[in-house]
This record gives sequence, C-alpha cells and structure tokens, in this order.
Amino acid sequence: MTTEFLYQQSEILIAIALLGFMVLGGELGYRLGCRGRQTHNELTRTQIISIQAAILGLLSLLLGFTFAMALSRFEYRKQMVVQESNAIGTAALRSQFLPASYDVEVNELFRRYVAIRLESVLQTEQSSPEREQLDIEARQIQRRLWQIANEAAESDPRSVPLGLYTQALNQMIDIKTQRDIAVANHVPESVLLFLLGFAVLTAVVLGYGNGLAGARITSPTVAYFVIVVLVILLIIDLDHPQQGLARTSQASMIELQEILHAIER
Repeated sequence: MTTEFLYQQSEILIAIALLGFMVLGGELGYRLGCRGRQTHNELTRTQIISIQAAILGLLSLLLGFTFAMALSRFEYRKQMVVQESNAIGTAALRSQFLPASYDVEVNELFRRYVAIRLESVLQTEQSSPEREQLDIEARQIQRRLWQIANEAAESDPRSVPLGLYTQALNQMIDIKTQRDIAVANHVPESVLLFLLGFAVLTAVVLGYGNGLAGARITSPTVAYFVIVVLVILLIIDLDHPQQGLARTSQASMIELQEILHAIER
C-alpha cells in the first residue's frame, strides 16, 4: 500500500497552510495588478474580468466534482460496514451447523475476528504496523475457520447446512477484502494537489483584479478564501476513513460484537 503525503498530514495544518498561501497569492496578484493598471485600457480590463470569472467558475466546478467523489466514497464505506457485519453475523449463525465439538473454538474465533476488525478501524492508522499485524491475525482466523469447515465436510461431505455455512464463510472473507479496498480508495492525491494549486492561482487572479480596480476589496475576498478552504477541508475530512469529524459509523459492528458476546453455545 503506497503512502501519500497529504493523507498523513493534519487537516487543520493543511487548511491553515492553504489559507496562508491564498492570502499571499492574493497580495501578489494585487501588486501585479497595481503595476499593470496604467498599461491596460478598458477593453483589456473587460477581457481580464471575463478570464477571472471563467477561472472562478472552473474552480467551483472542480470543487463540486471532487466533493462528489469524496462523498460517494464515504457513503460506500458506510455500506461496506453494514455488509461486513451482516456477513460475519450470518457466518457465525450458520456455524451452529458444525459438529458440537467445534462450538467453543468457533465462537471464540468469531468474537476475536469482530474485535480485530473494529480495532483495525478505530484504534490504528491505515498504514501502521499495528494495522498490518491485525490483518495478519484476521487472515489466520479465516484460515482456521476454513480448516474447520473442511474437517467437518470430510465427515459429512453431502451436508446441505454445512454447505450453507461454507458459503457464508466465503462471503465473509470476500467482503473483508472489499471493505479494506474501500477504506484505502480515496480521492487521488494528484487531484487534491491540483485543487490546492488551482485555489492559490484563483487567489492570485482575484488579487490581480483588485489591483486593476485600484482598491482592496478585503472582506469579500477573504470570505471567499475562507469558503474555498472550508470546502477543501470538508473534502479531505470526508476522504479520511476514520479521522476528523466525518467518521464512518461502526454501530453495526459494535452491535454484532455485543450479540456474539451474549451468545452461550
């Protein structure tokens, strides 16, 4: 799994840095505009205003598309939590079809598996060694559950209930992989970097327009900068799997964990 720079940084730090660069860009554009004010006639100024409006519109379009990308990924992660909890619950329920000699071990394996899946999301970072260790343990539990299914099948190869358990176990394993991919699948960093750079360029263009007008329109300009920064901050926040304010709810997994601990087999 590749590590991307932006996703390892604090969201607040990114927002502060972006706002600072936009303010500096606006000041630079203003000074350039003041220098060129005497050399531009009315026709040229009209063309510059048209270019300014086009750039602002393009930034709005890019923000809208990027926000839609981040929001769709956020919603998909929420769906995958519910799907995985349902798959684990179904597999745990159908494990009752196994011979009674496996009851205690299988029950403990499912309890530990749910605990691992919760811990890997709530208490570890995506690319941390702790997360990798938890994934290794999860795969070991999957292999042991599959081995138990094979051992039970050898004694009764035509058992339909056992086939249903095997099917549910296979689905549980597949959904884990799908959910892990969904967590790692975020807006490409190249898109975010381009968006950040384009926001700074827009600030320069706005400042240039103020310079041509010969007056600093401070309050509306700063308000626009803050709005752009907040929108980008929201995009990054939505795209962080379990960081920031917008976090994927793990309620279904927590409820499943409580149910498994309440079951006496």
